[in-house]
Amino acid sequence: MLCSPQNWGGSYQRVRGGLDAQKCSPEKSASFFSKVTYSWFSRVITLGYKRPLEREDLFELNESDSSYTVCPTFEKQWRKEVLRNQERQKVKASFYIEAHTKKPSLLYALWNTFKSVLIQVALFKVFADILSFTSPLIMKQMIIFCEHSSDFGWNGYGYAMALFVVVFLQTLILQRYQCFNMLTSAKVKTAVNGLIYKKALLLSNVSRQKFSTGEIINLMSADAQQLMDLTANLNLLWSAPFQILMAIYLLWQELGPAVLAGVAVLVFVIPINALAATKIKKLKKSQRKNKDKQIKLLKEILHGIKILKLYAWEPSYKNKIIKIRDQELKFQKSARYLTVFSMLTLTCIPFLVSLATLCVYFLLDEGNILTATKVFTSMSLFNILRIPLFELPTVISTVVQTKISLGRLEDFLHTEELLAQNIETNYIGDHAIEFTDASFSWNKTGMPVLKDLNIKIPEGALVAVVGQVGSGKSSMLSAILGEMEKLTGVVQRKGSVAYVSQQAWIQNCILQENILFGSIMKKEFYEQVLEACALLPDLEQLPKGDQTEIGERGVNISGGQQHRVSLARAVYSGADIYLLDDPLSAVDVHVGKQLFEKVIGSLGLLKNKTRILVTHNLTLLPQMDLIVVMESGRIAQMGTYQELLSKTRNLTNLHQVISEEEKAHALKRVSAVNSRTRPKDKILEQKPRPSLDQGKQFSMKKEKIPVGGVKFSIILQYLQAFGWLWVWLTMVTYLGQNLVGIGQNLWLSAWAKEAKNTNDFTEWKQIRSNKLNIYGILGLIKGLFVCSGAYVITRGSLAASRTIYVQLLNNVLHLPIQFFETNSTGQIISRFTKRYYVASSRQIRRLTGASRSPVISHFSETLSGVSTIRAFGHQQRFIQQYKEVVNENLVCFYNNVISNRWLSVRLEFLGNLMVLFAALLAVLAGNSIDSATVGLSISYALNITHSLNFWVKKACEIETNAVAVERVCEYENMDKEAPWIMSRRPPLQWPNKGVVEFINYQARYRDELGLALQDITFQTHGEEKIGIVGRTGAGKSTLSNCLFRIVERAGGKIIIDGIDISTIGLHDLRGKLNIIPQHPVLFSGTLQMNLDPLNKYSDSKLWEALELCHLKEFVQSLPEKLRHEISEGGENLSMGQRQLVCLARALLRKTKILILDEATASIDFETDKLVQTTIRKEFSDCTILTIAHRLQSIIDSDRVLVLDSGSIVEFEAPQNLIRQKGLFYEMTMDAGITQESGTEKKLL
Repeated sequence: MLCSPQNWGGSYQRVRGGLDAQKCSPEKSASFFSKVTYSWFSRVITLGYKRPLEREDLFELNESDSSYTVCPTFEKQWRKEVLRNQERQKVKASFYIEAHTKKPSLLYALWNTFKSVLIQVALFKVFADILSFTSPLIMKQMIIFCEHSSDFGWNGYGYAMALFVVVFLQTLILQRYQCFNMLTSAKVKTAVNGLIYKKALLLSNVSRQKFSTGEIINLMSADAQQLMDLTANLNLLWSAPFQILMAIYLLWQELGPAVLAGVAVLVFVIPINALAATKIKKLKKSQRKNKDKQIKLLKEILHGIKILKLYAWEPSYKNKIIKIRDQELKFQKSARYLTVFSMLTLTCIPFLVSLATLCVYFLLDEGNILTATKVFTSMSLFNILRIPLFELPTVISTVVQTKISLGRLEDFLHTEELLAQNIETNYIGDHAIEFTDASFSWNKTGMPVLKDLNIKIPEGALVAVVGQVGSGKSSMLSAILGEMEKLTGVVQRKGSVAYVSQQAWIQNCILQENILFGSIMKKEFYEQVLEACALLPDLEQLPKGDQTEIGERGVNISGGQQHRVSLARAVYSGADIYLLDDPLSAVDVHVGKQLFEKVIGSLGLLKNKTRILVTHNLTLLPQMDLIVVMESGRIAQMGTYQELLSKTRNLTNLHQVISEEEKAHALKRVSAVNSRTRPKDKILEQKPRPSLDQGKQFSMKKEKIPVGGVKFSIILQYLQAFGWLWVWLTMVTYLGQNLVGIGQNLWLSAWAKEAKNTNDFTEWKQIRSNKLNIYGILGLIKGLFVCSGAYVITRGSLAASRTIYVQLLNNVLHLPIQFFETNSTGQIISRFTKRYYVASSRQIRRLTGASRSPVISHFSETLSGVSTIRAFGHQQRFIQQYKEVVNENLVCFYNNVISNRWLSVRLEFLGNLMVLFAALLAVLAGNSIDSATVGLSISYALNITHSLNFWVKKACEIETNAVAVERVCEYENMDKEAPWIMSRRPPLQWPNKGVVEFINYQARYRDELGLALQDITFQTHGEEKIGIVGRTGAGKSTLSNCLFRIVERAGGKIIIDGIDISTIGLHDLRGKLNIIPQHPVLFSGTLQMNLDPLNKYSDSKLWEALELCHLKEFVQSLPEKLRHEISEGGENLSMGQRQLVCLARALLRKTKILILDEATASIDFETDKLVQTTIRKEFSDCTILTIAHRLQSIIDSDRVLVLDSGSIVEFEAPQNLIRQKGLFYEMTMDAGITQESGTEKKLL
């Protein structure tokens, strides 16, 4: 773990050249004036004015700001901190001090990494703060000059120029501070996220269960962001008290001891805000937990969206998400109301301080008169005091929230890692792999999953691992990879490893990159691998051949293609040991035969390698050098095929479904010509055929980046969600508070003027009393306006947040499945997690938003494939890739920061000129204007510098933040699925016969593609059992997708029991059909929830379903039984067990029509036979459509539908098809169901 720094491996390496070498930032080579005014960036601003900016238009990062520099520097400091912490623990232990395990301090490591730049930023802030107090002092001299000068002199011009120089220097220094501050905060986030990413590659199985993918992504997006926010506000921790003390000191010079009254107000109010901040901390902590749950569930919904659509579960899961969201908004609402209270007190503090100070000032000495000098100097200081008083509670709240985030991050970084001692990889013995009395568990304290393993696997051997579902086959491969906790014994491995997981892991990149997997291209060998893995025909169908981009999780290629790409990746790696977790189960029989012949078997590409194959295809066993039979985590039997036959005459435990004649014949029949093997030089001459595969061959869509201004309709949509009542009330309250603020200043000006012109002391006392009362009343009115405005904004923004979130969720759930296959999960999740000059800044902001999605997608992709990445030893390469996508985001962020600074310098310079002109006019006017008017005009000029910048920035922010709303609303205008419910509803008992009729049916996946199904016409009888077969890409799964209207018709129609399915709502259709899908999808939660998410059935019904699918015994052995927690994606169940859970769902949801889509591909033949028996018995009165690779599963169907190239070529009883010796007959030959085996005789 992070307590084991040696695990972190080699250093980061940067790939030089490319775009960053061509378009480096000109900042370093710019002149001093260009640097401080950001004039070097004007080129981008000008270009953005002429046309929408693109990524290539932006300047690259400086070397010191890139992830290639930041990450290794921070990692080095973190390793030092880990070692220091270990030493501290050892010292405590040596003195017998009670050991409270203290974690390494992330904050300390960050300080050591960035202390030099943080000190530099602090110095900029010191100078900016000092200059901010210089302006009121110069203004004071200007007012004194105007009061006492009978004619103008050069002193006045000197004061005017001094004031201009001070405010201009303050602008330059403050903007430099802001620039350094923002870039440093981004580097902190980059460093922490780099550490999180690297840690994620080292997590043990226990840690993966403790921290789900959604929670880890939230650490990256929310907690690391919190650290970034703290860094941006860090200097306010000392700056705010410094400014408060300076303001009080200078006010003392003006008003004397009376200022202590103001200090008393501060002492009274600030603790109240501290209590509010503590309460907000607790609420934020609860809110963060809800955010974790929300992202976790959202991610699972997006990954399992097809299952939700097939089962019509969208409303149920939508309500679950909204429930979590409402809970989050509840905490947020409470936090926001506390913030409103804080804002009220903070708004009132400057007024209360000034009112208390003035009251005491007059009470201390009735002779004290409020002159223009005292009024406007004091008011300027009170205005300066207002800013730190606003900022201090905010930064305290940020510190409190960051403490929570630091705790979460340190918990994650300190969590358990895979131990290197789980397996010895430096083995130099005679065998490739050796287990000696080895037992393994998924966690150190858990029950052993694998027990007393003793195996010696020779180098170059072909080993089969077989056994029933849950017997420990895949676990054995995990043990060889070092993924399991070794409890006892020794396991040794020699050489490099390549791993093909049972659930194919595919990267979101081009197909060629998926296969090369970081290796150098060797064209001849690459083509051999493509041919051997039966991928050449697939390249014909892909739009760009092997340059086609494969979508996230391989969504735009079929399951069989995914497994063959995964196998090709392993073969191309040239490893010494190959761990193959049932890669043949997802492919057709004839393809599986080719893969075995040309890749795995004794004549294949891997013939000289050590191969360990987990398989349910027992006809391959005679060709194995060694067979390992697993049972309940132990090795039940082991030996060659002949040795096992001699021990167990008919191998009853293994394959009762295979006759002795088939076993004897198995060696002879792996020789037929494979129809998927085609000469490479003929590939381009072949015409691609329309099919499911062709239908799915779309490229992933890059995230759309709008150009031009944000449409007013987007802002209008937000205002509508905000609520028009709250919009008008917001305008009224904010207009009111500004008018009252102006009234206060004018009242003070008039007060000072009258005080100057009043000679009668009695009259002055009366004026003073009246003026003070009205000043107090104006202050209270302003406070009420501020409080009302904050309340209104809170109510409106929370309402808008919920409305837009629910609209987004509705829109996403109504999108067709093709959308999810062409858009990454990261793009969609980024819409749900948004928090949110003009032409240039707006477009840079859009680019920044778009560049954030690939970071989340890459992170998510890595977490889902971490076992494969570790098996191949490619952790460093993926860390490099992560840094590259992070750098892309940093480039956009860097340009965004600079564009804001460019704007701010120019806006504040305009304000500085106004200060200069106001001062010069005051000097030129001489005695013709009153000193109170001079003070008022210069005060407003000084405020205009800030106000102009503030309001223009806010106007820009409204538009740039509207980009976030624009990104959310983007999904609203996309084409949706048909309505879930339509006016025409089918009868409640529909379908009651189960007659399915296709009439001239045609389907295509997109308008620009060819037909995936063409002229499909057939009709089933009620309660008929139909087998659907065909070679890969024939259109089998497309047929089932059309029944559920996942793919809509291009022509013809489907009629079920007399109703055209296109005339009813999707949920009325899908709710009355039943399916056991090819890919078993489970959600995190209890087993009971996975079986019955709508909570419709009793426990007894659930147990009955589990018994029928042969899972009852397994579930009863679990401590929590039905309440057993399923981990994310069902990772704590084997693939076969997941598929059986899906079968149990179908048994509970019994309907008149059942579709089995490769439903038993991941279970052994014996269990398959039991499952098929269960299905036939329990669904005997139902129409069953079975899509299968295993012909044994459909050989006793009433009729078999044979598809080829999207068309029906045969549709008869299986006996008749075998007699006709057509395509089905060829497939039975490939499957070994031949006359010699006796199967055909049985059919005939």
